[in-house]
Amino acid sequence: MATVIKNNAEDTKQAASSPRLKGRENAKDTLCRNVTIYGKCRYEDKGCAFNHTVEKPASEGGQNDSQSKKTLNVDSPSFTPSFLSPNGTAAAATAIKKPTTGISPKAASAAPFMPKAIISREQMSSVSDSDDAGGLQLMPGSSNATPLRQDAKTPDWALPDVQEFVPRRTQDPSLTSEGEIPVSHAFETFQTSHTPNPYLDHSINGTAFYQNAPGFQQPVQYHQYAPIGHYNAALTPYQRTVHDLFIPNDLREEIQKKSAAALQILPNSQLPSHIESYHSLVPLDTAHKSSNIFGGYTSWVYKAQSSANGHFFALRRIEGFRLTNEHAIRAGQAWKNIISANIVRIVDVFTNRGFGDSSLFIATEYHPLSKTLLEHHHLGHSYNPRPARSNKDQATEPALWSYVVQIASALKTIHNSGLAARILDPSKILVTGKNRIRLNGCGILDVVQYDANTHTPLAQVQRQDLVNFALVVLAVGSGSLDVGQNFARSMDTFKRYYKPELQNAVVWLYSAMQNSEKTIDGFVTLIANQMITAFNAALHSDDTLYSELSREVENARLVRLMAKINFITERPEYNHDQSWSENGERYFLKLFRDYVFHQVDAQNRPVVDLGHVLMCLNKLDAGTEEKIMLVSRDEQSVFVVSYRELKKGVESAFQELVGKRGGPLR
Repeated sequence: MATVIKNNAEDTKQAASSPRLKGRENAKDTLCRNVTIYGKCRYEDKGCAFNHTVEKPASEGGQNDSQSKKTLNVDSPSFTPSFLSPNGTAAAATAIKKPTTGISPKAASAAPFMPKAIISREQMSSVSDSDDAGGLQLMPGSSNATPLRQDAKTPDWALPDVQEFVPRRTQDPSLTSEGEIPVSHAFETFQTSHTPNPYLDHSINGTAFYQNAPGFQQPVQYHQYAPIGHYNAALTPYQRTVHDLFIPNDLREEIQKKSAAALQILPNSQLPSHIESYHSLVPLDTAHKSSNIFGGYTSWVYKAQSSANGHFFALRRIEGFRLTNEHAIRAGQAWKNIISANIVRIVDVFTNRGFGDSSLFIATEYHPLSKTLLEHHHLGHSYNPRPARSNKDQATEPALWSYVVQIASALKTIHNSGLAARILDPSKILVTGKNRIRLNGCGILDVVQYDANTHTPLAQVQRQDLVNFALVVLAVGSGSLDVGQNFARSMDTFKRYYKPELQNAVVWLYSAMQNSEKTIDGFVTLIANQMITAFNAALHSDDTLYSELSREVENARLVRLMAKINFITERPEYNHDQSWSENGERYFLKLFRDYVFHQVDAQNRPVVDLGHVLMCLNKLDAGTEEKIMLVSRDEQSVFVVSYRELKKGVESAFQELVGKRGGPLR
């Protein structure tokens, strides 16, 4: 059989004889097609009339003739890439002359071949033929520095020149003085970013290569307190926005921050564990300073929790005070009956040696995150008039009028009770809300300076309250605390920003000591118009808060609905009770619970979507006509029911459950 196959092959080869051109005299100048296809012609010595001589490139003149006749040769020298010298010229590596019998071990560590660009025929023809056979040539300084094989044939389909990618340095010279990318670089394909990688080591941050690169900054964590503002869209009467469904974000944020401040504790504190019935002390004023406000005594303020009712209070400690008269404590206890919306109410007055010395403690109401007027408006001791009304620390005229009305209201309550504030200072007036102030520290001097106060007429002390009132308003308006020593100069600054009506009010209060008939009642009559304005604003604020509260009254309805569903479904004590078998309405409720809380996605992963839960429960609570498809757990049964039918099932099943209980709900 093999012989037959061989003879057939020989006959086939003989049948495909070398083509002959009949009637052509230049056949010897035409290259034989057998040489082109097979590399040689077996009829070269048997009378083939075509040319069998192949012109070899000059670079292959020194090679073995047997290797030139082969397309691929494993004994060829291993490929050695050229190297770039420091001056940018190509330094070819010495080619290995000794032929190898296999693939060179250097091939494992050799760099992978990366084609640079396609060059034109003219550039290939200009390549020098002086390199070694199979070597590479680099053309430094050219954008088309592409390695070329010297024995390569130039194809007729060579594409036009393509600009080679040259890495650029990402430094400031690529930017203009305004930080913009030049027009010539704006549309480059390879444009690196100037922003450093935030995941790199911050101590390194690429400083060795990017000397002027900006440091990475972590953005502010807004979480849920960065919503967009109100958008007045053209809505129909039955449509609502998100802002209509929840309380304002700033109000919620303020309440949550105040709650966090009230619950703050100080672990490993060196403070006493308790002072009388107050424990968990946290310092609110860490500045160790003495002031003439409290008769030269140093005062400290702490947040503490009462063991009696669990409420939080502010404890003011008067350090080093020695009680010499027991009636002084009674004078402080009289302030417990003063109740005003603009006064920090005193809860208790007592002495204690918990800090190792004799100290006076005044327990007052605690207002979290409150600031003083001194801190809120950044008042300074040095006289430095503010140049422009755009300064955010300067109180506007409506805000200053609001302060005036509130302080007047507090003083009227105090004076009508037969007492005097004695302390009216920007550092002792608390700002507890937007334009909401309260007098703090009232009644302390009644205890500390009890003996001296018995010799001073009450009317004189009350008129001094009016003078201090004027100095507080002038200090906030002018931005300086030295208004007592520079009243005329401060008044000139005050007149630049506020109208004559407010100026006259300050002058009227400041001159109270020269006129014994001036009282707080007369001042209230003087500012009656402004009090009406402030009262109107207070009523609007009350309406707003009441409206927000009314929307939150029934916020527990969804909780009650979830409780009913869980009361009804899967009760093991009724598994064998035929009257309570999970069929009919109760079976729908079981599937509805799975539909609301036990959904999975396409990858069978649990879906935790609070929006889906709220939407389904709201529709169930409303009993809408919308229908949903409920699938059993074995996926063998499908039910289509409406929320109205589900709501009816919840009510009937729950009433039946209550009837089985045999008693009223707790």
